[in-house]
Amino acid sequence: MQNSNRKKALILILILLVPSLLYLVLSTGTNNFKPLLIYGPKEVNANGDTLYHQIPNFVLTDQNGIEFTNSYLDSNIYVASFFFATCPTICPKMATNMLQVQDRFRDRKDFKLLSITVNPEHDTPEVLKEYAQKVHAMEDKWTFLSGDKDKIYDVAFNGYFVSAQKDSIAPGGFLHSANIILIDGKGRIRGYFDGTSASETNDLFDAIEILLVEKYVPRKKKRK
Repeated sequence: MQNSNRKKALILILILLVPSLLYLVLSTGTNNFKPLLIYGPKEVNANGDTLYHQIPNFVLTDQNGIEFTNSYLDSNIYVASFFFATCPTICPKMATNMLQVQDRFRDRKDFKLLSITVNPEHDTPEVLKEYAQKVHAMEDKWTFLSGDKDKIYDVAFNGYFVSAQKDSIAPGGFLHSANIILIDGKGRIRGYFDGTSASETNDLFDAIEILLVEKYVPRKKKRK
């Protein structure tokens, strides 16, 4: 009986201590667990709360021809990239590194991947479906989007703050960012990582781990 009570007490202590230890690690920035920056413009409301930039609402079409809105990603951590299926240069390498991210976090139901084409006239849902199969994307984990060109370019520039445009002198006829963008569960930008770089992909792994911890451990508020 005493052993049973001791075990229960030990479990209770661990439950109470683990969140505190995680918070301490995040707050002090020990090793890789330093709280991530929040990117983009911000403002302070009448209550003194800081309001950060969030990805604006958008509606596009996924690789299955189904309407997709980014509200479906609420409370999920995700990484976003821009690409096009016939890209002859950086896209294949970006897809390889995105696949590594998918495989690393494949068992996390609160983590997703998003790839948005910058050439929607060619990259129909049917084309994206074939592309997704080609890069071994898991359908419930990695979503590919197409839709209205102007809407895509607008959300790239004004939402994710990356380039996306038609460019006759660019390889393949389109210019887009090589960055993979990390978004937290509140739709805020938390990092930019070179999608063609193996070392930055490893940095992205660390950043995702931090956000997964941060999701359950609140950020330490700065003293006024």
